[in-house]
Amino acid sequence: MIAALLHSKTAFLKIGFAFAVPLAVAGTPLPSQRASEVREIANETVRVPPTVFSYRAAGEFNRERVAVSAPLLQLRRDAPVVIMKSQVTEAAFEECVRDGACRALARPSLGRPDVPVSGVSWEDATAYARWLSSRTGEIWRLPTDEEWVFAAGSRVKDEAVETDSDDFSQRWLAKYDRESARDRTADRRTRRIGSFGANEHGLLDIAGNVWEWTDSCFVRQSLDAADRAVGEPTTNCGVRVVEGAHRTYATSFLRDARAGGCSVGAPPDNLGFRLVRDEGSWLGRFIVSLKRLKPIG
Repeated sequence: MIAALLHSKTAFLKIGFAFAVPLAVAGTPLPSQRASEVREIANETVRVPPTVFSYRAAGEFNRERVAVSAPLLQLRRDAPVVIMKSQVTEAAFEECVRDGACRALARPSLGRPDVPVSGVSWEDATAYARWLSSRTGEIWRLPTDEEWVFAAGSRVKDEAVETDSDDFSQRWLAKYDRESARDRTADRRTRRIGSFGANEHGLLDIAGNVWEWTDSCFVRQSLDAADRAVGEPTTNCGVRVVEGAHRTYATSFLRDARAGGCSVGAPPDNLGFRLVRDEGSWLGRFIVSLKRLKPIG
């Protein structure tokens, strides 16, 4: 029985991918010649164990039509997050471009294996995740903002803005002043992986000078006096949450935040990404279980 299941593994994967909506190139067979190369470049991960963590909700919040800081939540994760140790590299992204699954970068890339790719949009990052999923037989996707904050750990800084004024413009100016006060004289070019060190979970370059796309949409939400949600949020998935040295928001097709599309304050130096490997879905669990099976005899 087990041997038969192993022999039909490719057929099962094709069936599974056909029903998996995020995989745009469903059913594409795994090319044997480059499979190991793709894994070496892109698949080194860190498993962050479940725990309770603090999370400042992403989006814009108001109380009685007055802008306020997002609520600070205490969240409990019941499952680990399996996330790439480093950001996706130029070499890995160029492999996707050569396969015709990703758009070429607007600026020339040297295809370096030790430098994170930058100048990519949310759409580019999503296309790469679909391509990598089809090539490896695993499910890769962008992290949600909550997952990114959870994995980033101590590298996340709570930057809630509190003012004595109810004037929204004063809050906006306070946030702009704080972000603009950061050192902008440093070299903004992407640096080799590991240049910004590792956090307590072993993730490299979190909150460095490459901001990372998440899959979370921009939301506006009204709160009551106890910071509980009032009514339904207004959700805009044309704008996504971007995380780095500070949180910001960017239009999904934007490749260079310095050209516009950032919310307030200093824009991200570079837009890149890292992915999570999804083992929580039924298809993810199925694929992992197949890989653990060994032929008898």
